[in-house]
Amino acid sequence: MITWISALLIIIGFVFFIGGSVGMIRLPDFYSRLHAAGMLDTMGVFLSMAGLALYVVNEFSLGNLLSALKIILIVVFVFITSPTATHAIVDAGVRAGLKPWTKKN
Repeated sequence: MITWISALLIIIGFVFFIGGSVGMIRLPDFYSRLHAAGMLDTMGVFLSMAGLALYVVNEFSLGNLLSALKIILIVVFVFITSPTATHAIVDAGVRAGLKPWTKKN
């Protein structure tokens, strides 16, 4: 049962990755593209890594527990760096004078 749950988490994580990729292609401006990339990729990493950690812990041993802990540390690192990097890129866009997209009437 744990294998199915971890597979489901990994698949849902990849769906978020695909959503972020489609958002990068389809959205109209720099800021909304970064929003899609930052939010959806972070959630995709969280769900897919949670599925991998759950799959590794399925057979309980000290080595598997340490591997799951490393996966959790990767998620923590991504949760810290992804919003920071997105903010830095948006700040660079603002300083470069990029204007947000507005709908023409």
